[in-house]
Amino acid sequence: MPDRIDPARLRALDRAHVWHPYGPMPGRQEPLVVESASGVRLRLAEPAHGRTELVDGMSSWWSAVHGYNHPVLNEAARDQLDRMSHVMFGGLTHEPAVRLATRLVEITPEPLQHVFLADSGSVSVEVAVKMCLQYWRPAGRPAKRRLLTWRGGYHGDTWQPMSVCDPEGGMHELWSGSLPRQVFADAPPDGFDAEPDEAYARHLRELVASHADELAAVIVEPVVQGAGGMRFHSPAYLRVLREACDEHDVLLVFDEIATGFGRTGQLFAAGHAGVSPDVMCVGKALTGGYLTLAATLCTSRVAEGISSGDVPVLAHGPTFMGNPLASAVACASVDLLLGQDWELEVKRIGAGLRRGLAEAAGVPGVRDVRVLGAIGVVQLDHEVDMAAATRAAVREGVWLRPFRDLVYTMPPYVTGDDDVARICRAVCAAAKEG
Repeated sequence: MPDRIDPARLRALDRAHVWHPYGPMPGRQEPLVVESASGVRLRLAEPAHGRTELVDGMSSWWSAVHGYNHPVLNEAARDQLDRMSHVMFGGLTHEPAVRLATRLVEITPEPLQHVFLADSGSVSVEVAVKMCLQYWRPAGRPAKRRLLTWRGGYHGDTWQPMSVCDPEGGMHELWSGSLPRQVFADAPPDGFDAEPDEAYARHLRELVASHADELAAVIVEPVVQGAGGMRFHSPAYLRVLREACDEHDVLLVFDEIATGFGRTGQLFAAGHAGVSPDVMCVGKALTGGYLTLAATLCTSRVAEGISSGDVPVLAHGPTFMGNPLASAVACASVDLLLGQDWELEVKRIGAGLRRGLAEAAGVPGVRDVRVLGAIGVVQLDHEVDMAAATRAAVREGVWLRPFRDLVYTMPPYVTGDDDVARICRAVCAAAKEG
């Protein structure tokens, strides 16, 4: 083992060489140094605002649903590491990948039968788009090469996913002149429990109908728009999209990277609407936050359409596709989730978030407070001061990562009631100071 680097020296090296997500180089904010993690707690290498441990209110960007250092996932990783950590997937296969693909087919909506294993959520969206574009070529309709989505969405940071993120005010606005030009509907009306707006439903139907000849697919985040604004919408609009896509011969893609594996109260958010997509992307919580892995699932119709073309292959093959180590941990993570009453845990956390975040509604500058499943959001009427909000949360002993006008939390499902209450106090404190 190499000698430990002193925290001060580590921060200096970090600033000199390490480019952090959505940040400049060199960085302008000093990151906290995490030494280890267990359960729902991050242990810091040195105190920050009097705290040496922080409750993780973010599940490490929504992935660590089982918390950290979980014995079941640790064992799965160690066992697979002793067998093989990696082998190429071209021309070879192995049990962890086959087991994972089979498991995903079992637990996702019925028509989804085929699984492409990808490196990350963003790559899984790239694969989904490629599937949809390629599907129409053997069908003799190559003009169907645009995508429709609604504003307020976020699908990742690689090229095609950026093209279906909100083009105005989103983090990818910089690239608006270079990205493929897609078709954008208005953002869905707010409110998971709100009565569907028939005028908006008509807007979706008319937009799909008027662009049907050029649309390969519609792609949306079902029920919850994540990094685009943490907005919740009625599941009824998913049914509208399914009907419109069926009527006008357009594929439907659900990006369940953030919403999958129980986060919204259903195993997959599509379950709230009772509809199935033609293509579905999953990731984040797939491995319980241990290793990067995602998957793109599709129906037999899509797979057979691609395989009937002059180029009868999906020309995509990441080096680490089907990585055995990640696949083994993903199998263990899915089994761990489904082997317990995850619905009860998500409801419990949701109830705690509703209780604890209620006081934020009276805080000056707070525009909205909303909770769905194990997601709690406080929306401000101004851009959050990230540094001030983060300091306020850390003083409460909690790690949060506010952005834009939002202070929000997605706790691990193993978070106890006392820690949920602590997270809520931190969110309220961050909203007051941010």
